[in-house]
Amino acid sequence: MRDRMSSPRMRRGRGGRTARLARAVFGGAVAAVCAVPGLAAQAGGAEAVDVEALRPGAPVPITRISETIEVDGVVNEPVWDTIDPVPLFIMSPVHGGEQTERTEIRLAHDDRYLYVSGRMYDSNPDGIRVNTFYRDIYSGDDLLSFVVDSYNDYETALWFGANPAGVRYDRSVSNDAEFTGDLPPFNQDWNAHWDVITMRNGEGWFAEFRIPFSTLGFQAQGDEVTMGITIYRYISRKNERQVYPPIGREWGRLAFMKPSQTQRMTLREVRPTSPVHVTPYVLGGLSQTPVLREPADAAAFWATERDRTAEPGVDLKYSPSSNLAIDLTVNTDFAQVEADDQQINLTRFSLFFPEKRQFFQERSSTFDFGTGGFTDRVFFSRRVGLEGGELVRIYGGARVVGRLGGLDYGLLNMQTAPAGGRSGENVGVMRVKQQVLNPYSFVGGILATRLGANGEDNIAYGVDAQIRPLGNEWVTLTWAQTFDEAVNERNPLDAGLFRARWERRTDRGLSYNLYYRRVGPDYTPRLGFQLRHDFTLFGGEVGYTWLQGPSASLNTVTLAVLGDNYYRNADITPESRSIRPEVEFAFKSGSSITVYSNTQFEDIRIPFRVTGLSIPTGEYWFQEAGIDWMLPRAAIFRGDIRASVGRFYDGRRVGLIFNPTWSASRYLEIGGGYEVNRIEFSGRGEAATTHLGRVKLSFALNRSISLSTFAQYNNLDKRTSINARFRYHFREGTDLWVVYNEGLNFERDRGFDPRLPWSAGRNVMIKYSHTFSW
Repeated sequence: MRDRMSSPRMRRGRGGRTARLARAVFGGAVAAVCAVPGLAAQAGGAEAVDVEALRPGAPVPITRISETIEVDGVVNEPVWDTIDPVPLFIMSPVHGGEQTERTEIRLAHDDRYLYVSGRMYDSNPDGIRVNTFYRDIYSGDDLLSFVVDSYNDYETALWFGANPAGVRYDRSVSNDAEFTGDLPPFNQDWNAHWDVITMRNGEGWFAEFRIPFSTLGFQAQGDEVTMGITIYRYISRKNERQVYPPIGREWGRLAFMKPSQTQRMTLREVRPTSPVHVTPYVLGGLSQTPVLREPADAAAFWATERDRTAEPGVDLKYSPSSNLAIDLTVNTDFAQVEADDQQINLTRFSLFFPEKRQFFQERSSTFDFGTGGFTDRVFFSRRVGLEGGELVRIYGGARVVGRLGGLDYGLLNMQTAPAGGRSGENVGVMRVKQQVLNPYSFVGGILATRLGANGEDNIAYGVDAQIRPLGNEWVTLTWAQTFDEAVNERNPLDAGLFRARWERRTDRGLSYNLYYRRVGPDYTPRLGFQLRHDFTLFGGEVGYTWLQGPSASLNTVTLAVLGDNYYRNADITPESRSIRPEVEFAFKSGSSITVYSNTQFEDIRIPFRVTGLSIPTGEYWFQEAGIDWMLPRAAIFRGDIRASVGRFYDGRRVGLIFNPTWSASRYLEIGGGYEVNRIEFSGRGEAATTHLGRVKLSFALNRSISLSTFAQYNNLDKRTSINARFRYHFREGTDLWVVYNEGLNFERDRGFDPRLPWSAGRNVMIKYSHTFSW
């Protein structure tokens, strides 16, 4: 079959039609940009408001109160009316526009708590949206939310919010809410101890929040504490976001999340507390796994192996000071964690799955040490307690995170049991980051160790710096090196990674991101994640964003070109190249459309398989064109649609991804996803169609009782998996979980006996946890 393959020149010729299609699609998009009336004029004149003139120059004091606030959502304590509401600014749909509904938001604090009250008046109370009772899901609801940079580090924050039914969500924010890849810079799996109560009547809806300072963490200078706070009301049906403080459009649509854009506010005589939260749990379960009989019985080839589980565990959280948190865990359990989204792999590299386990969420950004893209890093917490996709028992561990002056530090140590032919391991991570020059810059280091009981040791260290020398310019430098028992490291360069990046961060006018990276052949971070090995990369992105005026339906238009060039270190020959021009139209409704073309080069020296099809050695040029359509996040029916068509190595590929979500009622949300890829290598007589389907039902009777069911089907595995989770939330810190998992063999016939059983395995687990606090 390899002899019948055409030469690289012939492959480029066959791809000419697709290349012309890609150029035509992108060229049409560019023409559309140029056709937008007044686009060039709008670029400099769309900002009608001098935002900096509206922002307070000095930190704003938060009123200290001695009166008792009863958190009941009524907002009727006399002390609230003695506090001036914060002046709100309209961020969307028209930046600097007129406020259509009256809102009064006030902040206060006492010795132990930060209080936020909101009176969200509404001229049409029936239009107030409550689309879900499910915690931590945004379903297009009206919201009152705020982001707190409690350590005043301009980079990390905690994000709290509630809808008019009092359904809460909390998230942690990192990297100043800057996306560095496909993963968001916020963690929705983070949860904390805090209170909110809401109330509705014919005037609108009302809310009171109480956030313990022990949840926030802070640093005091004398008797004063400085924090950054952004607070906003969102009116879903109008896509109206009322925000304090005013934030410029150049910071993008998610500027309200950015710790660097929060308003600095001061608190006086805050008394540090040292709460202790002890959460014991008991877990019971039953697993059933089919096993082939030996010798096989023709009447019943398969037997069932049953495994019962009954065990306790405990977690402890302790904050000896306001800027230090200690977590201890014994017999760590993650039974209630939702299943991973399955993925179709169309590359020759490993897939990346994000961390979802709660223990690793607390100030997880402290341990971040990125080495390139959105996947590569020295420490990846999913390496702890997971081996080959299977859970490994964690005997226990400890984590310490804190901030001292401008120094962020974190220490983590975990001990795992032997599993999968590997010995038990001790995993350790130490991370430090020191603020330098200005609030946006730091230098830091990391040490990660993976020590096996049988001597299979791996050690990695790294140093990094992120400097903001002026304006919106940022410089990042990173060095990392590994030492592994199984690798004969020749020199530091071969066992190391070096990265340099210069970028201009802005969503207005010119932006760019230029980067260089070299990864040596002996660099082996076994506690981290590294997508490619032994390469040198030159790449970058250049873009320009036009802001549109108040009367335009568009919010922004962005033209960008992205390019990567990977070279092998051994002979400096190109391994991969790509160039992707794209144009994005972002609408004031919250939707966006991106049109792109992509031209890619791959030099394959080791054959591999994609979706069961072979990719032989050779040089390949191929092109594709695509369009991504993101529906408004605030809509009852929302989601995204992505379509692409083009060459794929020496064949063709057509792909479609559809991820819809429908808020059927406040009790039920129906989500799903479908991905199909048709790949044809006509010259070699090979073809395949992949199907990946997901259905997720999120049912919540109220704020305490919820049930989620997540089913996935992948025709490559020929199996359906089901993950169902029932939760009864008695009170904050006390939960009952019932979790059911099963795999189903939809295609049981293999052309020979024995047929696969209908069930590939199932398990049911019941977990009860109760938090004691003092």
